[in-house]
Amino acid sequence: MQTFDEANKANLRKLFRTRRLLALEAEPTLQARIRDQARQELRRRHREGDLRRSVGLYWPLPGEVDLTPLRLDLVNELGLSTALPVADGQGNMTYRPWTAAPLAQDGCGILAPLDQPALSAEQISLLLVPALAVDRMGIRLGYGGGYYDRLRCLERWSGVPALVVLPSACVSVQPLPSDPWDQPFQGWLSENGFHQTLT
Repeated sequence: MQTFDEANKANLRKLFRTRRLLALEAEPTLQARIRDQARQELRRRHREGDLRRSVGLYWPLPGEVDLTPLRLDLVNELGLSTALPVADGQGNMTYRPWTAAPLAQDGCGILAPLDQPALSAEQISLLLVPALAVDRMGIRLGYGGGYYDRLRCLERWSGVPALVVLPSACVSVQPLPSDPWDQPFQGWLSENGFHQTLT
């Protein structure tokens, strides 16, 4: 059997996509439990003064944890604004304010606020990012487009706290393969709450 270091990323994507699907099918309330843990973590960070600007969410693809209901909590309860990523289909991504205006498909076909101006890294307090897997060192396995990697490699974005959101079944106890440009995430959110990466 291949170790994760020997397996290529395409095989790992298939493996963790299947793990995620099985976890969600096995427990119908899993999405809601992860969302509740994310809500609690956002409230905690707000109480501690860590959330003062926009929170970057994401529009979920099939199988991803749907955090879109948290937008109203952030706006109405915590008085914070929210943002969504906008991809150009060529490998570049920005975050733009998520307002009441209708969303439209971005360059990757994902709903996004195309009519809004791009936000700077200084305008974002926290990014919540979907993933197929994450390891205990904060290395994320995504879909291979590199959008989050390219953004987070930029010096001004590398300091923005970022957490991966996924079921605990997709947290790898083995190190995931990484490239020199991979920026470790500060932690992850699952149905078991917030976990900080090992340093």
